[in-house]
Amino acid sequence: MKFDLHCHTKEGSLDSRVPVSEFVYKFMALGYDGFMISDHNSYKGCKAWDSIRKDPRYRDFCVIRGIEYDTKDAGHILVIMPDDVYLPIFKIRGMRCSKLIKIVHIFGGILGPAHPFGVASSSAMGFKNMDMRLIKKFDFIETFNTCESRTSNRRAEILAEEYGLPTFAGSDAHVTEYIGMACTEIDADIRCNNDLITAVKNGTPIKAYGTERGETKKGKRKEHWIGILGFRIYNRGIGKIIYPYRRLRHHKALLPVARPFAIKRRRFRKEERIRKRELKKTERAESRLRRRRSDEQ
Repeated sequence: MKFDLHCHTKEGSLDSRVPVSEFVYKFMALGYDGFMISDHNSYKGCKAWDSIRKDPRYRDFCVIRGIEYDTKDAGHILVIMPDDVYLPIFKIRGMRCSKLIKIVHIFGGILGPAHPFGVASSSAMGFKNMDMRLIKKFDFIETFNTCESRTSNRRAEILAEEYGLPTFAGSDAHVTEYIGMACTEIDADIRCNNDLITAVKNGTPIKAYGTERGETKKGKRKEHWIGILGFRIYNRGIGKIIYPYRRLRHHKALLPVARPFAIKRRRFRKEERIRKRELKKTERAESRLRRRRSDEQ
């Protein structure tokens, strides 16, 4: 099946000019089976799709609900969660990458770096203090991005090969001209987020390819200066000052969904303690019985 796994909608990204309905129309016309909405720290594009998805024309078309999360120390990370999981914490930028990985995996999702060798301010490998130990904890790597140069994409391919990770391709489309310039072919029937997550975890063959725009980094900065400036201000400038406040917001956002897991964990630990006590009692009783029998003999 053919997918574009990195697109920005007008409803969810300030720097996009393409509504969800136009994405769907264009991709269907090009013979794609679906695409992924990956707005910046927002689910508004996904909600826009929910409002039109019941249209009979879109019955066989699949839209993956994703998000492109702005981390504090690893740039943009693509996140895909199970269909029944919605975490408001992803709307609050600025988490550390290590924490993001833990949260996504606890709730059964997958994640990977977008354009890892792209513009330094928003790409994982552009951070001087990037913890390379985190790479092997990712579930995939975006090895083709239409906005990046051939060199950047090739370096991403080498990184994926080195760590044995699946590869994704995305157009990173913010305008209609770039729709259809990237393709991820997946050898599986993908109809929802759960299907994609299962395919990635099971090692299903995935092929990523496309056509680069051929622009320079200078040209890219000029075209997307709003997004780049916003990332630098909110993550590297003001972000450092308000990081304690963001941590508090992250904690509050996670509490409602984390509480059931905490309750289950406490119950499990309590049951485990009871089980160990019963086991010790049984062992003591058996030990006393063996001593009695040896004394009688």
